[in-house]
Amino acid sequence: MVVTLLVIVVVIALIALYGIKIYNDLVRFRQMVKEGWSGISVQLKRRFDLVPNMVEAVKGYLKHEREVLENVTQARSQAQAAGDGPSPERSRAEGMLGAALGRLFAVVENYPELKANANVMDLQRTLGELEDQIQLSRRYYNGAARQLNTAIEQFPSNIVAKMFHFESAEFFEVDDSAERVAPKVSLS
Repeated sequence: MVVTLLVIVVVIALIALYGIKIYNDLVRFRQMVKEGWSGISVQLKRRFDLVPNMVEAVKGYLKHEREVLENVTQARSQAQAAGDGPSPERSRAEGMLGAALGRLFAVVENYPELKANANVMDLQRTLGELEDQIQLSRRYYNGAARQLNTAIEQFPSNIVAKMFHFESAEFFEVDDSAERVAPKVSLS
């Protein structure tokens, strides 16, 4: 009887320890998602701060390309209005800003005197580097979201996740199908 009771206590203790491990893993994955989103936010804020400088540097040269500048400014405003947290609206707004910046860069390529301007070249290089950092941050965030979502859905961690109300993370995706198409580059 004592041995049976001891075995039961040991089994219950092992199950409790396993439950604690699962809970701690879920907390770690959730924190990784938050860290990933924070990394995206930092890069988006840097881009957000550089956009007005880019628009001002280009404005004098592109008087008849005003629509491109207005699109960048409007997309920046929409990105700001979309809020700070991960959401489909934020992903869509940031995608629109990225596309508008891409169109601005394409226009800049058509103006040799603008391409030769040191400020424009520096801003364009910096924004290009930022886009690379944003892409890396998105990958990290989406990887962390995938890891959390998988743990929330797998057995037996799904039981612990439901008990403690863990929620799935949204992926940071490109909603605009035009952004999924490779841009046409002409060197002529």
